[in-house]
Amino acid sequence: MENQVNSKSIILNYGLILGVIGSIVHLALWATGNLIELNWVNSLVWFIGLIAFVIIGIKKFKEASGGFMSWGQGVKIGIGIALISGVVSVIYTLLFMNVIDPGFQDLAMEAQQQAWLDNGMTEEQIETFTESAKNFQGPGMIAALILGMSAFFGFIISAITSAVMKKTEEDQY
Repeated sequence: MENQVNSKSIILNYGLILGVIGSIVHLALWATGNLIELNWVNSLVWFIGLIAFVIIGIKKFKEASGGFMSWGQGVKIGIGIALISGVVSVIYTLLFMNVIDPGFQDLAMEAQQQAWLDNGMTEEQIETFTESAKNFQGPGMIAALILGMSAFFGFIISAITSAVMKKTEEDQY
């Protein structure tokens, strides 16, 4: 029972920290006017942070469990951290889109359309892609994409980390 409490606090703490870091980086890029050009920085920081916090979280859980941890327990910790971070990101993204800068999506779409034009796409192709992109801009779809990607990458990272770090009592014999 003590491990369950430890896992919940580890998941919550590291997930919240990662979500807040991602939100701060995004907000800093937006405030400096670099969000459209440097959005990849936000993604990179989140991904590196996810790797770091999943590894640290799994390691903390293993230490709190007397040095033992199953693969499944590690995966649970990693996915939990990723999903809590994803929930924070969803909340922040919805606040950003609806309160902080409601016109940002339009500005980003204009920049994307210009990039498509610069790459030689026709007006008809750009219009088709723009219409398709609008399907992914609703709050439900954005939430689903953020949570889905968080769960996917959280699983991959935690599965690898847990496979390396697992140690059960059966392994001792």
